[in-house]
Amino acid sequence: MKLALFDCDGTLVDSQHVIVSAMLRAFAGVGLPAPPRQTLLSVVGLSLVEAMRRLGDDAPEFPAEELAEHYRNAFHALRAEPDFSEPLFPGIGDVLARLTGRDDVILGIATGKSQRGVASVLRHHGLEGRFATIQTADDAPSKPHPAMVLRAMEEVGAEPEQTILIGDTSFDMTMARAAGARAVGVTWGYHPRALLQQSGAERLVDDATALLPVMDELWERLP
Repeated sequence: MKLALFDCDGTLVDSQHVIVSAMLRAFAGVGLPAPPRQTLLSVVGLSLVEAMRRLGDDAPEFPAEELAEHYRNAFHALRAEPDFSEPLFPGIGDVLARLTGRDDVILGIATGKSQRGVASVLRHHGLEGRFATIQTADDAPSKPHPAMVLRAMEEVGAEPEQTILIGDTSFDMTMARAAGARAVGVTWGYHPRALLQQSGAERLVDDATALLPVMDELWERLP
């Protein structure tokens, strides 16, 4: 069975505005200046505490745990606001619909979001029940550790060569390769294409309409 394993933030949904807003509130909450926007987005995909540690250059005195808690509170507050939005990237809805209609493909998610966060995204976009396996930061070590991919493959009975991880960060590419899976980088997310290539992307996709042909090509050309 073929497994299409998607990252969430930066791959399925464009959440950069709410992530940055929550980060700014978190840093203000601990009385520290926030890093530049691009630096904040560079850690998207990591589990929350690990992301904060990276933003603090792993300094032992950096308040990563406290920042993570402020971020959670800020994100939950933003989610309750009437203009909150994590829109699907253009064309992604059609990709998921077409994959759902195939009997040779199983869908999954591997994300640094929490289970609660993923459930909110799926509910908002009417995607509940589409994904047979959902691996999150609640259940496994942070990316790029391969545990999420390994657990997803085990849950659905997919072999590594039949599994494609679709993601927008170097953490996704490294995680997929460490698990023996295929890695497809999408360039509409938060890491530059050169970094995706350096981290092991087998193919890069610039537009969602090209995603299914690339995936089918990789599945047909098993290593």
